[in-house]
Parts: sequence; C-alpha cells; structure tokens
Amino acid sequence: MIEIIAPSRLHMTLIDLNASLGRVDGGIGITLQEPAMCIRAEAGDRITISGQSEHAQRMHDSAQKVSDAFGTGGASIEIISDYPSHTGLGSGTQASLAAAYAVCALYDIDVSIRRISEIVGRGGTSGIGVAAFEQGGFILDGGHKFSEKGGFKPSAASVAKPAPIILQRDFPDWDIVLVLPELKGASASKEVDIFKQVCPIPLRDVQELSHIILMQLLPALIEEDIVAFGDAVNRIQDVGFKKHEVALQHPIIHDIMELCRNSGAYGVGMSSFGPAVYVLCDKPEVMKKVITKKLDKSVGGECYIVHANNSGAIIRHV
Repeated sequence: MIEIIAPSRLHMTLIDLNASLGRVDGGIGITLQEPAMCIRAEAGDRITISGQSEHAQRMHDSAQKVSDAFGTGGASIEIISDYPSHTGLGSGTQASLAAAYAVCALYDIDVSIRRISEIVGRGGTSGIGVAAFEQGGFILDGGHKFSEKGGFKPSAASVAKPAPIILQRDFPDWDIVLVLPELKGASASKEVDIFKQVCPIPLRDVQELSHIILMQLLPALIEEDIVAFGDAVNRIQDVGFKKHEVALQHPIIHDIMELCRNSGAYGVGMSSFGPAVYVLCDKPEVMKKVITKKLDKSVGGECYIVHANNSGAIIRHV
C-alpha cells in the first residue's frame, strides 16, 4: 500500500498578465506543511475512490488518465484527509497529482511529476502547485509563451504545459497565520470571466510588481529578512492582477487584512483568488486570537499557525 501526503500552497501572485514580451503568467508561491491531503492506495481491478471528499471525482479522473496513458491496472484509493477546494490553497492540483502519482508508484512507472501534471491537465497557468508537490519551498515560475497558451486564462481553462521553474529554495521557518473564512473563491466560468475583464494588465503594473519581486522580496528571502519580505507582500496586494483579485473579495477579507496590518503584522496577503489570507508576524498566538474573534463575529471560519514545507509531497509504503 502506498501513502501520499500532499501539501497545500500559497499562491502569492501572478506576475505578467500583459504579455508584451511574449510570455504570460509567471508566479510566486510558498508550500505549506498544513493543511495537507492524505491518501492511501493499493492495486485493484479498476479505479475506485473511498472516503468522504469533494475531491473524489477529480481523483478518480486523474488516476484513470494515468492508468490509461501507461496501460496499468486499477487502484483502490482511500482519502484519509483533505482540505476544501476554491479557498486559494491549490487543493485541485494536489488531489490530481496525489491520485495520479499513486497509480504510477503502485505499478513502478518511472515518470516525472511534470509529465504526470501534463497527463492530468494541471499547471496550465501557475506552476506553483506542481512544483510544491514535487519539491516544496518557495517557488518562482517563468510562465508560458503567449503564442502557445493562446490567451489570458486560469489553469482550469488552459491546456498549456506546466511553467518552467526559475527559482525553488527553502523558505525560512517563519510563523505564518493562515486564515480560512467560511467563503469560497472564484472558480470555473467566473475565473474565466475575470481574466477576460481585467486582462491585459497595464504594463506599468507588471513592471512595478517585477521591481518589488526582484529588488525586495527575493533579496529578503535570501537574507531571511522577514520585515522586508512582509513589506513586499503588502505592496504586492495593491498592484497588477492581485489588486483585482483582492478587490473582488467579501468585505470581511478586507477587514481582516487591515486588522492584521494594524495589529503589527509584517505582511498580509491573499492567496490566489482567496479567500485564504496569510499573515507574517512575530506573535502568532496573539494574532490568531484577534483574527478568530473577528471571524466568529462575521462569516465564521478557521485560523491556523503553519510553517513552510521544504520537501514536497511525502510518498511512502505503509
């Protein structure tokens, strides 16, 4: 029996949705230890999924695709734990890769994570989730050739191959307060419509964002300077595509982000289309209490203290 524990990830921002240099997308993200997705799998006559999860059908389809691609037998996959979809933590990619990789592992198929992601159709806009599963850490991907992608599209509507990884390195052991309000972020046709409405992003926004990433965020990461890194995170929320993602949120998201900044956080950001918010601070227990009180008075939700995952998915025999 194979057990796979797949991480979650923060998608900090897409970088270039202007494409004037011939490339589009690009992104930065951080792999998280928690929440995580755990499955167990053993060989079987056909693909079956057990366990209560909104990801069951996705896992079934992904496992079937790799089984068909490599001519393997089936697999009985049990979902031990997962985390919700459309919250900004990349559960769809992790569910797909975990189920698909389980089939490959059971039948000793030697194939890369990138190849698996192509088969199951993940990574068409952001390469962060695929790289998070593969190796973890902080990730910077280089986007896609605009001529190959053929437009401004979210991952769910893109058939492009996963983006090349420009930088992948360990993220410092900083406390991250992860906020998950009882809300859902944009998905499916709504995502597609947002890309159509706001793209192309003005070139000056892309240039400003690239300046922040290259000359503030990345040096702060290398030097493990949480103050400068946090300031870069704050700046990112107000520029480019991320500015539009944040503007579309429920008012409680804006309130929480402002509350955290006013409570002494180094940096506060929203992951992907939200509603997940991440907070860098030096007193996480205090921050968690402040946020939880705010959530309890509004939409409800959960608040966790988490850390980076610098190794990717855990794959082992049990």
